[in-house]
Amino acid sequence: MKLLPDTHLLLWLVRAVGHTSRLPAEAVALVENPDNEVYFSAVSVWEVAIKHGVEKPEFRVDAGVFRRALLDAGYIELAIMSDHAAAVGSLPRIHKDPFDRMLVAQALVEGIMLLTVDEVLGRYPGPVKRL
Repeated sequence: MKLLPDTHLLLWLVRAVGHTSRLPAEAVALVENPDNEVYFSAVSVWEVAIKHGVEKPEFRVDAGVFRRALLDAGYIELAIMSDHAAAVGSLPRIHKDPFDRMLVAQALVEGIMLLTVDEVLGRYPGPVKRL
């Protein structure tokens, strides 16, 4: 199965050494399953860069270091494409965050299961799994 963890899950996954308390056990099991392919979106790196720049507490990591950690973990990078951007326009207005809306659009277009702990994001139809 192809998996796309949202930005918060990715942050928790790359900090997982000694930081497993916030990670749902199901997320760990899915990501560690060798039959699954784990992707990360360029939108998550972009979100970290922006929110790190405005000093949001959850985003105390340099975007370049974050990206490198994701690649070192063996995750596959998913670029933002124009068909992803176009798909955002057809999404129901469930969530206002543009980063999360793009992740949903990417999951729909690419047929990848979006993993999230966000209750609001988990309301989207399609390949979205709230953990």
